[in-house]
Amino acid sequence: MRGNGANIAIMTSESLAGIGVGLALAAAAGLRVFVPLLALSLAARAGWVQLTPSFEWLASAPAIVALATATAMEVAAYYIPFFDNMLDALGAPVAMAAGVVATAALVTDLPPWLQYAIALVGAGGTAGLVHASTSLLRLKSSAATAGFGNPVLATLELIGSILIAVLALLAPVFALLAVVALVVMGARRLSARRLQSDRGAVRSSTR
Repeated sequence: MRGNGANIAIMTSESLAGIGVGLALAAAAGLRVFVPLLALSLAARAGWVQLTPSFEWLASAPAIVALATATAMEVAAYYIPFFDNMLDALGAPVAMAAGVVATAALVTDLPPWLQYAIALVGAGGTAGLVHASTSLLRLKSSAATAGFGNPVLATLELIGSILIAVLALLAPVFALLAVVALVVMGARRLSARRLQSDRGAVRSSTR
């Protein structure tokens, strides 16, 4: 009985670790979609992390080449003013999907229904919130600087995505702290935006 209990404890800790790393990678995907997936692929290829059987293809050479190419194209595209705003509009579901894949690929010892439920709700929601927050910030930058300030924001997002992805794989606890900070800031920013819109609607209706 003790042996079984120990195994359950080990499986639970591994599951929690996989969920934590996956959520951190999902947050990184909200900043740049392909950066965390590329980092995960390279880590899996090097044997640093273990993937679930259905996602072992991420460690293959073709997957790494494809993700590296997609990462380079995505990074370059975000340095084109106003085209980056279009990418934000189109990239939200892709960022959420990337977060789901990253988390589902790392949760190795849970039933499939629970694995994907956590990935869809937790990771998809985290990636979506971070992406929506940065998209709103980019819209404000475009309006205030006519798009000339967007490359600075793009650089900060790229650095943030790389740092969170690396921390997720090397120091998950610190990565999760960064994710919590991003989620809180994103939620506050979106709430402030919604409050501002509601106030504008009230003023319009009273005229």
